[in-house]
Amino acid sequence: MNKTYFYIRVSSKDQNPIRQEVKAKEYNIPKEQVFIEKVSGKNVTDRPVLNNLMGALEEGDKLIVDSISRFARNTKDLIGLVEQLNHKGVIFKSIKEEIDTTTPTGMFMLTIFGAVAQLERDYIKDRQMEGIAIAVQEGKYKGRKAIEYPKQWDKYYKMMKEGTIKGVDVMRILDLKKTTFYKLVKQYEAK
Repeated sequence: MNKTYFYIRVSSKDQNPIRQEVKAKEYNIPKEQVFIEKVSGKNVTDRPVLNNLMGALEEGDKLIVDSISRFARNTKDLIGLVEQLNHKGVIFKSIKEEIDTTTPTGMFMLTIFGAVAQLERDYIKDRQMEGIAIAVQEGKYKGRKAIEYPKQWDKYYKMMKEGTIKGVDVMRILDLKKTTFYKLVKQYEAK
């Protein structure tokens, strides 16, 4: 029996996926067929939830996303993912862009929207870099501030290296996000 899945992605653990979850409910998709990922889209290779979903999809299934920007980071990634879906015989639908890959027009629109989304991201990045260059020139931009070590960092780092505590426990105890924790470890070990 063919199933319909819904993929949801937000860029960070702080963002709320509720808006996309509402869309999944509107399509009456069972909770176990809704895959939620909290990870930046810029790292296209490190999306374990999406990878699990892609493995679960079978011929005749349908994958719905709120927007192609939630599914893929750039045109190349988008086209690669859609090719995988097509190879498996899975239908792809993007609500926002009204794309349905069961039609030639849907495939064409998918390619166009992917290219436009990539262009938009590139423009944003260019404007950001221009702004930083101006701020540096005016002496207003000093770069990102170094991450400060939490109290008791030395104690828990040493325990982790001795194997008496796991890194995930250190993150929980010191209330650190995964990325912050690993940046601190790298910074600490580079001293």
